[in-house]
Amino acid sequence: MIESVEWRIRVRHADVAIVDAPRCLRVLETSQPPAYYVEPEFVDRTLFMGSDRTTSCEWKGVAEYVDVYAGLSVVRQSAWTYQNPTDRFASLSGCWAFYAQRFDECRVDDEQVTSNEGQFYGGWVTANVTGPFKGAPGTLHW
Repeated sequence: MIESVEWRIRVRHADVAIVDAPRCLRVLETSQPPAYYVEPEFVDRTLFMGSDRTTSCEWKGVAEYVDVYAGLSVVRQSAWTYQNPTDRFASLSGCWAFYAQRFDECRVDDEQVTSNEGQFYGGWVTANVTGPFKGAPGTLHW
């Protein structure tokens, strides 16, 4: 399920602002905390360098990843986009999502988020979301 929300989304790393968006698309999937996708105009894409990593989601399509260069840090394969998502997820086209577990600071409005366990799922955990969530060892095939 995709919902448009008027929540401010921010991502920072090494004291560099990567995202500051006044709204986003919140994607809710079974057994995962929500992922937040922001429109490209709210993302500093000058910090991006292409990556050869792609993944395939049976629901959304093929995701393409980038490395993010912030200050002297490189956050590898830490943001992704669906350039040609499936019809059901067409509104995500060109929007960007970020792994909270890889950045210094990710916020929904004024709340600092935590990430779900593991490195595969990119969900953001806030006070209004409860688990259990996929991502920890032994949860991949629930």
